[in-house]
Amino acid sequence: MSFENLNLIEPILKALKTEGYTTPTPIQAQAIPIILKRHDLLGCAQTGTGKTAAFAIPTLQLLHQDRIAHKEQKTIKALVLTPTRELALQIGESFTNYGKHTGLKNLVIFGGVSQNPQVDALRRGVDILVATPGRLLDLMNQRFINLEHVKFLILDEADRMLDMGFVNDVKKIIAKVPAKRQTLFFSATMPKEIQSLADSILNDPEKVEVTPVSSTADTIQQKIYYVDKSDKKSLLIHILKDKNIKTALVFTRTKHGADKVVKDLTRAGITAEAIHGNKSQNARQRALTNFKNRTTRVLIATDIAARGIDIDELTHVINYELPNIPETYVHRIGRTGRAGADGIAFSFCDAEELEFLKDIHKLIAKQIPVEEGHPYPLSPAAMAAKINEAPKKGGSGGQRGGGGGRGGNRRSGGSGNNRSAGNNRSGGNKKSGGNRSEASKPGGKSGMSGARKG
Repeated sequence: MSFENLNLIEPILKALKTEGYTTPTPIQAQAIPIILKRHDLLGCAQTGTGKTAAFAIPTLQLLHQDRIAHKEQKTIKALVLTPTRELALQIGESFTNYGKHTGLKNLVIFGGVSQNPQVDALRRGVDILVATPGRLLDLMNQRFINLEHVKFLILDEADRMLDMGFVNDVKKIIAKVPAKRQTLFFSATMPKEIQSLADSILNDPEKVEVTPVSSTADTIQQKIYYVDKSDKKSLLIHILKDKNIKTALVFTRTKHGADKVVKDLTRAGITAEAIHGNKSQNARQRALTNFKNRTTRVLIATDIAARGIDIDELTHVINYELPNIPETYVHRIGRTGRAGADGIAFSFCDAEELEFLKDIHKLIAKQIPVEEGHPYPLSPAAMAAKINEAPKKGGSGGQRGGGGGRGGNRRSGGSGNNRSAGNNRSGGNKKSGGNRSEASKPGGKSGMSGARKG
């Protein structure tokens, strides 16, 4: 199967060739033909499967064909709603890359920055608007945005929009979009509220489902390091002394923890920067740019970055602290091993995190291999003894705070719907007026969100 087999028009095939892409991922191969037939689509796919291209490519083709057939003016004809500014920027970049020969113009809007440049761009006219819900509603209320010409409505990472408290905003926006439209709905998971939203806005949709959230890519080599909490810093520095590790994305549960790891690595002579909710928009963009061009070797992130960041050829993900939501583990390590590439994921586990590890093993239905030969070992037996000696945290019934500042939003074991789908709110994902903590992503080539290079 190649992109030539998907009945794509020459301007898009030319752009894909320039990007170096020849073979569609499974979701692209399934979704593109459905969308080109102008059917509504319900896509259940996690990040890293190539879903951005799965909806961007056919949307560009249909808009291009309509423009030629009807000589349409530049009005907002496609609206993409997405939960974070980082993801919005990446989606906008994808539309730019794949649509460079179509003459279609896209614009990305999000909160946390001045609205004036966005308003100026809107006045010049756009065909495709990629937006986060907060800023979009703000500009709609100020009458800078009119959605009456929208023909394509795309919701990406709908479950995360639920987690971040955007569902009511999304419903208000959808109410302003014409009922006669084509709707594409993507979500990594389908909790009841998201399924209900999908049922209410989709018209006889076709369903595409790939790679459930409970699975990790076979291309990712996973290892667990049992280590004392006090030795984690030394172990991380020891691992990063390996010059074969060209880039590493390191996850912590808290913003403070991320900043502390940056200081520890910097003192050890390892270039590192942090990205989290307390960083300014410019600081986040600068950190991501430096990481992508390898000026910075190590990026430390909270879970605000667990979904939506595409980094070409990321070789290693390191869980400095295990997440207290098992699905977050899948999203974190999914930053590497994308689109068939190889990747390595190391996870540090101290005594207090053993329960988190058990939940992860249960979710992914396999045991992560243990790395025995490192200089700071702690045996599983010693860890179990420590847990038995220590006072129980978080009460009974499997509830726990996880040391990550979840603000009391604890898991209560069992229900797959009562969890935060990779957004454990430790990265500053709080709502503040119209500026929903939407993380940033700089310009620059980020790849095809999962399409395979030929």
